[in-house]
Amino acid sequence: MFTISNQILEVVITSQGAELESIKHKENGIDYLWNGDPDFWPKKSPALFPIVGGLKDTQYQFANKSYSLGRHGFARENVYEVTAQSTNSIRFSLKENANTLAAYPFAFVFSIEYTVTENKLFVKYIVENTGAEDLYFSVGAHPAFNVPLVKGTSYDDYYLKFEQKETVGKYPLSAEGLVELAPIPFLENRDTLALTKSLFYGDALVFKELKSNSIGILSNKTPHGLTVHYTNFPYMGIWSFKDADFVCIEPWCGIADAVNTTGELTEKEGIEKLGPQQVFTREWWVELF
Repeated sequence: MFTISNQILEVVITSQGAELESIKHKENGIDYLWNGDPDFWPKKSPALFPIVGGLKDTQYQFANKSYSLGRHGFARENVYEVTAQSTNSIRFSLKENANTLAAYPFAFVFSIEYTVTENKLFVKYIVENTGAEDLYFSVGAHPAFNVPLVKGTSYDDYYLKFEQKETVGKYPLSAEGLVELAPIPFLENRDTLALTKSLFYGDALVFKELKSNSIGILSNKTPHGLTVHYTNFPYMGIWSFKDADFVCIEPWCGIADAVNTTGELTEKEGIEKLGPQQVFTREWWVELF
């Protein structure tokens, strides 16, 4: 385990998946991150790379060959190397190896950099194409935050607060986890959404057209909450395991296969293309109060 901290926050990360283990606020005593209860969902904040979501039949095609990747890719299953560290910041890096190349025939370095500043945790994804050909990938976040956050409150006491009023549909998922083609009307000129556990009984809320660049988890019964900020992530997933005490707010550069996918990686919706020796970065951050 590795720890970064400042006067307000203490953040613990493990080299397994470069995954967050806890986000503690020293002043209010709250750990904002889900505890990973295996009776519900054993993860806490996995990184999604080199795909987001699932592939049709777990397969994709590239350069006339077929490959298999499980849901959300392999980044969360690998051990990372610490490549930079200070009191308030740390960078973990993963590069291709024999196992990744069998499933994903690209040379890369995928790094996750965590930095605490005041009451904010910044999370930066850095994708480096170290090969001689174009790199095709997706990347996304999957942090799970405790709901309720404080004793004396319940799940139903909390709500999501969007930065802007949204009129947007959600994209349903098929039984195979593929994105349906037509959205279902969902938000109608609203910037709040009450949290109930039944909200996620039909799997994740998947959005493609949100205007907001932040989503908060707030309650009228406590001043404590959080806001997830993100820029240049075109897709958003909001999810919880059935009846679990957490909510995931997931900015994505990429999305699960659509039901009508061709299976060709270069044609996949939301796929990013990075030229040889080029670097791609995206950052999200969470403000904790």
